[in-house]
Amino acid sequence: MKKIAGYLMFFGLAVLCALSYQLFIFPNSFAPAGFNGIATMIQHLFNINVGYLSLVFNVPLIIAVFFLVNKDFAVNTLVYILTFSGSLIIFEHVDFSAFVYQTDNGTSSILGPLVAGIINGGILGIAFMMNCCSGGTELVAALIHKYRPSYDFVWITFILNSAVAVLSYFVFGFKFEPVILCVLYCYAQSVVSDKMLKGNKEAVRFEIITDSPEEIADEVIEKLGHSATLINAEGCYTHNKKNLLICVVNKHQIVPFKQILAKYPGTFACVSTVSYTIGAFRYPRETNSTIS
Repeated sequence: MKKIAGYLMFFGLAVLCALSYQLFIFPNSFAPAGFNGIATMIQHLFNINVGYLSLVFNVPLIIAVFFLVNKDFAVNTLVYILTFSGSLIIFEHVDFSAFVYQTDNGTSSILGPLVAGIINGGILGIAFMMNCCSGGTELVAALIHKYRPSYDFVWITFILNSAVAVLSYFVFGFKFEPVILCVLYCYAQSVVSDKMLKGNKEAVRFEIITDSPEEIADEVIEKLGHSATLINAEGCYTHNKKNLLICVVNKHQIVPFKQILAKYPGTFACVSTVSYTIGAFRYPRETNSTIS
């Protein structure tokens, strides 16, 4: 039942993505990011549906990922790609003119790419969290990471998206506007997908040098619903024994945490952002029983 629910989720995400292409991307004459950007330009030039091109681009990559990387990831992505491609092929015969967003004179507008980038960025983030992807560059990244774990794929993605942006100048009538719209789409998609992946997993880490570690820890546990880790430390200048208290809390708890520290003179603290938390970290609920 869990797998069926997951497949239904992939189905819904893919249909929503296909709708965003029909309503916001195709009518506004610009190319989105990655392989689908290339497919969109081919469709514009030769009238070949992106749905067919998506299958041609992605199915061989999915097969390679299935045998070489991760079977579940490949199957989940196959469900997504089949649904996305099939939806685009079907939508070609559906009249969406009443819902399409474009300016009155038919030229591209800034809102179309931004809305499409936000929608598809959210879709991409959810897909990643469910061990799936939207195909194209993500599949290539999975294959490269298998054999070159330390390889920085960001540059390949940047080069591919830059190539799509540059080519769109020539494909869409030698205009700079499609180039700008492609960049806006890429930016919106990356920001939203990154936010979706991190979500409420972002946190703040306090490292505290204090002579009152137990008192501070008790207040953190009681008032903030998180615990802390106490480490014995030594000052390098005076060689005096010190107490290092490490605590990770939610972002919105920075102010009450500072209020706690202000009660203890001579306490020094440094603060850093934690982009993602895994494991025993919990978010405070109605009770203070949570720990970090």
